[in-house]
Amino acid sequence: MSEIKKTPAGIDPRGPRFGAAITSVLLLITVFLSLDKATEGSAYILLTVVTALFAVGAIFGNSKHPYGLIFKKLVRPNLAAPKELEDPRPPQFAQLIGLLVAGTGLVLGAFGVANGLTIAAAAAFIAAFLNAVFAFCLGCQIYVGLQRLGLIKKF
Repeated sequence: MSEIKKTPAGIDPRGPRFGAAITSVLLLITVFLSLDKATEGSAYILLTVVTALFAVGAIFGNSKHPYGLIFKKLVRPNLAAPKELEDPRPPQFAQLIGLLVAGTGLVLGAFGVANGLTIAAAAAFIAAFLNAVFAFCLGCQIYVGLQRLGLIKKF
């Protein structure tokens, strides 16, 4: 008997963009806080929160992410139905990339690497901003590229 692989149910592509908008604001605040020694600790705390949110998205997916739940309950009911649904795996992978980038910033900050936290937060901000404003998900593009290379299996 052959094994049947099931593609996960699609998600509204506007949900991850909504989350990316919130994330980009938090990361921009993190970058600005990290530029001053007096507020560097606050930047570290905020980046810790953002990193934890990336972890939730990477582990449980966008539909279980706090931003996804807010989108589903408060925003989605006020919008028309999406024209098409999106495979949830690339956005979930993008959350993993965000987790790695933000986590790197936390590690660099913990070890006192000059501007490490700032650079990591700025890199994560750029990716979140691209998704929020231009619907260009950098992590999703990496996912597709890894699929093309055969490093991630297509279902």
